[in-house]
Amino acid sequence: MRQPSRQAGFSLIEMIIVISITAIVGAMVATFLRVPIDSYVAQDRRARLTDAADTALRRMERDIRLGLPNSVRVTMVGTTTYLEFLITRTGGRYRAEGGGDILDFTAADNSFDVLGPAPTMQAGDLIAVYNLGITGADAWESGAGSTLAAFTGIAGSTISIAPKQFPLASPGNRFQVVEGPVTYVCTPNTANPNLGTLTRVWGYPLALSLSGQPTAFPAGTPQALLARQVGACTITYQPGITERGGLVSMTLELTQTGETVRLHSNSQVSNQP
Repeated sequence: MRQPSRQAGFSLIEMIIVISITAIVGAMVATFLRVPIDSYVAQDRRARLTDAADTALRRMERDIRLGLPNSVRVTMVGTTTYLEFLITRTGGRYRAEGGGDILDFTAADNSFDVLGPAPTMQAGDLIAVYNLGITGADAWESGAGSTLAAFTGIAGSTISIAPKQFPLASPGNRFQVVEGPVTYVCTPNTANPNLGTLTRVWGYPLALSLSGQPTAFPAGTPQALLARQVGACTITYQPGITERGGLVSMTLELTQTGETVRLHSNSQVSNQP
């Protein structure tokens, strides 16, 4: 006669013991893994903050190098810093003597010939000649002392401008093509870095004034957010570091979840007009 099979099992006590042991082992493993995992997360956060700050500073450096000589200016309103300059697209040499259409500096002139290949021009461009950044020869000055003239057209190698008598002739017969003003607005927030920003603003009307620079912009002005989580920032400009060069110093501090990254950058400014 076949004996009935007996099925093995486990008791409730055995199950509770296994669960308890598993929980203890899991807690021990979690304790050992927590430190390297936290370290990895912190390292990744620092890397992302560093990359964001480095990208923003490099963009600023690239624009500053394209700035019109002697056009950089910096102002602060509260804790917000405004860095403004006139950005150039290209340049060339104007005809100063000989046959052809020379640029006249003794009276208002409305056209001149370019020596060499004609530059690429766009509507709204400005022509700058020998901007020294001093009273009587400053792009930010209005009236006769301005070194800027509005571009009106180009035909072959002849550039037409709004009638203008430039204050001074360039020793090298050089001119620059100016796209317009650009402002970097850095608004840090120490108490809550998540609200701090670094923004690039462009395409706003040129404000010709030696007394100050714009800190408010018309609605719809193009803006690009370069960095968030700005806990602190410092931007300074020293125009006389060398005979023909200045220095823009920038420090950007980004903070996230208690982690702070601070990057510093010095950008040389060519002030040879």
